[in-house]
Amino acid sequence: MAASKPRVRLPERIETGQTIEVKALITHVMETGNRKDSEGRPIPRNIIHTFTARYEGALIFKAELGSGIAANPYLSFFLKVPGPGELLVSWQDDDGGETIERYALNVA
Repeated sequence: MAASKPRVRLPERIETGQTIEVKALITHVMETGNRKDSEGRPIPRNIIHTFTARYEGALIFKAELGSGIAANPYLSFFLKVPGPGELLVSWQDDDGGETIERYALNVA
Protein backbone atom coordinates (compact mmCIF):
# COMPACT_ATOMS: atom_id res chain seq x y z
CA MET A 1 0.00 0.00 0.00
CA ALA A 2 1.60 3.23 -1.11
CA ALA A 3 1.20 6.10 1.29
CA SER A 4 -1.22 8.88 0.51
CA LYS A 5 -0.10 12.36 -0.43
CA PRO A 6 1.74 13.97 2.48
CA ARG A 7 0.91 17.22 4.13
CA VAL A 8 4.09 19.23 3.62
CA ARG A 9 4.32 22.64 5.20
CA LEU A 10 6.69 25.24 3.74
CA PRO A 11 6.91 28.99 4.37
CA GLU A 12 4.87 31.02 1.88
CA ARG A 13 7.74 33.42 1.19
CA ILE A 14 11.40 32.46 1.29
CA GLU A 15 14.49 34.56 0.74
CA THR A 16 17.69 33.27 -0.85
CA GLY A 17 20.03 32.03 1.88
CA GLN A 18 17.25 31.69 4.45
CA THR A 19 17.11 28.53 6.56
CA ILE A 20 13.59 27.07 6.59
CA GLU A 21 11.96 24.18 8.40
CA VAL A 22 10.25 21.62 6.18
CA LYS A 23 7.50 19.67 7.94
CA ALA A 24 5.92 16.51 6.49
CA LEU A 25 3.07 14.39 7.83
CA ILE A 26 2.52 11.15 5.91
CA THR A 27 -0.63 9.07 6.24
CA HIS A 28 0.49 5.42 6.44
CA VAL A 29 -0.53 2.48 8.65
CA MET A 30 3.08 1.57 9.53
CA GLU A 31 2.14 -2.05 10.33
CA THR A 32 4.98 -3.65 12.34
CA GLY A 33 4.27 -7.29 11.47
CA ASN A 34 3.84 -8.14 15.17
CA ARG A 35 0.03 -8.05 15.28
CA LYS A 36 -2.46 -10.74 14.27
CA ASP A 37 -5.81 -10.34 12.54
CA SER A 38 -9.13 -11.59 13.98
CA GLU A 39 -8.40 -15.08 12.61
CA GLY A 40 -5.03 -15.23 14.39
CA ARG A 41 -2.96 -14.83 11.21
CA PRO A 42 0.03 -12.47 11.33
CA ILE A 43 -0.53 -9.11 9.61
CA PRO A 44 2.43 -8.59 7.26
CA ARG A 45 4.90 -5.84 8.06
CA ASN A 46 4.37 -2.70 5.96
CA ILE A 47 6.28 0.39 7.01
CA ILE A 48 7.83 3.33 5.25
CA HIS A 49 11.48 2.34 5.44
CA THR A 50 13.17 5.20 3.56
CA PHE A 51 12.34 8.91 3.26
CA THR A 52 14.48 11.27 1.18
CA ALA A 53 14.41 14.93 0.25
CA ARG A 54 16.31 16.48 -2.65
CA TYR A 55 16.66 20.10 -3.67
CA GLU A 56 17.44 20.61 -7.34
CA GLY A 57 18.63 16.99 -7.46
CA ALA A 58 21.00 17.19 -4.48
CA LEU A 59 20.21 14.94 -1.50
CA ILE A 60 19.56 17.17 1.52
CA PHE A 61 17.85 14.79 3.95
CA LYS A 62 17.48 11.03 4.35
CA ALA A 63 15.77 9.01 7.08
CA GLU A 64 15.73 5.23 7.42
CA LEU A 65 12.73 4.25 9.53
CA GLY A 66 12.14 1.07 11.53
CA SER A 67 9.17 -0.74 12.98
CA GLY A 68 9.31 1.36 16.18
CA ILE A 69 7.86 4.44 14.47
CA ALA A 70 4.17 5.24 14.89
CA ALA A 71 1.53 5.27 12.20
CA ASN A 72 1.29 8.47 10.18
CA PRO A 73 4.92 9.53 10.65
CA TYR A 74 5.82 13.19 11.08
CA LEU A 75 9.24 14.32 9.91
CA SER A 76 10.86 17.73 9.91
CA PHE A 77 14.22 18.99 8.76
CA PHE A 78 15.96 22.26 7.98
CA LEU A 79 17.06 23.52 4.58
CA LYS A 80 19.24 26.52 3.75
CA VAL A 81 17.68 27.65 0.48
CA PRO A 82 20.38 28.54 -2.09
CA GLY A 83 17.88 30.06 -4.54
CA PRO A 84 14.79 29.20 -6.56
CA GLY A 85 14.24 25.52 -7.16
CA GLU A 86 12.23 22.40 -6.62
CA LEU A 87 12.04 20.32 -3.46
CA LEU A 88 11.39 16.63 -4.15
CA VAL A 89 10.38 14.32 -1.31
CA SER A 90 10.01 10.57 -1.74
CA TRP A 91 9.50 7.51 0.39
CA GLN A 92 9.37 3.75 -0.10
CA ASP A 93 7.42 1.18 1.89
CA ASP A 94 7.69 -2.57 2.37
CA ASP A 95 4.97 -3.31 -0.21
CA GLY A 96 7.24 -1.86 -2.90
CA GLY A 97 5.27 1.35 -3.11
CA GLU A 98 7.11 4.58 -3.81
CA THR A 99 5.60 8.02 -3.54
CA ILE A 100 7.23 11.11 -5.01
CA GLU A 101 6.01 14.66 -4.46
CA ARG A 102 7.45 17.89 -5.86
CA TYR A 103 7.16 21.39 -4.43
CA ALA A 104 8.32 24.61 -6.10
CA LEU A 105 9.80 26.99 -3.53
CA ASN A 106 8.67 30.60 -3.80
CA VAL A 107 12.09 32.26 -3.41
CA ALA A 108 12.41 36.03 -3.52
